Amino acid sequence: MKIVVTELIWEEGLEVLRQMGETDYDPDLWKKDSLISAVAGADAVVVRNQTRVSRELLAAAAGLKVVGRLGVGLDNIDLEACKQLGVKVVFARNANAISVAEYVFAAMLSFSRQLDRAAEDVRKGNWNRRRFTLTELYGKTLGLIGVGEIGSRLAARARAFGMNLVGYDPYLPPYETACTEFGVVMTGLDQLLSQSDFISLHVPLNNHTRNLINKDRLALMKPTAYIINTARGGIIDEAALYEALKAKKIAGAALDVMSREPPAGSPLLELENIILTPHIAGLTEEAQVRTSVLVAREVCKVLRGQASCCLAG
Repeated sequence: MKIVVTELIWEEGLEVLRQMGETDYDPDLWKKDSLISAVAGADAVVVRNQTRVSRELLAAAAGLKVVGRLGVGLDNIDLEACKQLGVKVVFARNANAISVAEYVFAAMLSFSRQLDRAAEDVRKGNWNRRRFTLTELYGKTLGLIGVGEIGSRLAARARAFGMNLVGYDPYLPPYETACTEFGVVMTGLDQLLSQSDFISLHVPLNNHTRNLINKDRLALMKPTAYIINTARGGIIDEAALYEALKAKKIAGAALDVMSREPPAGSPLLELENIILTPHIAGLTEEAQVRTSVLVAREVCKVLRGQASCCLAG
């Protein structure tokens, strides 16, 4: 068996793949001109979010059996072409959900208490207690756009903080755990945007969700509200977000994902009421070990002709 890994994978997962067969690993292969020729003859290709698993790449790997996605987003993989060619796609189902949920809480606490700014202010010789008398999370409303695995884990933690929970997810069955156990009240998207103090996005990027949060929907938010995107760049209209933040129509935003990464030249970089991070919400050591091992094992299952629990589609 020949396995090609085109992006970063943790050593624990790489060892699983090496036990299966010949494994070619180059974390920078995704951006090299040699990518297409490198996958020729591969039985499996393992990628993150930068490698475009296109029809061209699939054609070059004529004997390909499986694509392993080291993450959960699948917008960089031509799923229809994979289906037509009989190539299975496995992904890291739920492996980084805890890390993403904790990131969202870190963002909310950063907005509500601003410890980094307070510490920097003290280092400058100040003691501005009134300036840094801010707000509690207790009693605030968290709106979840997408109430799947990450949304549910986030809801469990928000409930422990005494937050109110509303959710929007047209695909969620009525008796899911998030609703029955964690108190998420399902509502319409516009109602969620107008009610919430914090809004967290947990939906895939597709034709239905691109620019889901646009100028009109941003206008529905409270001027004291914050929006957090750990899902995919493109779900928020970044030009509209810039205008809303600059005019203080909303209080702030935290973006771990953007439509162009890295966001060189983006006007959002100029603003003080935004947190921008380099696509790290799911990047904890624990989550990456889980992700690497899970995807490697599922790739090996497919190569052995066994059933996988993490198939896409």
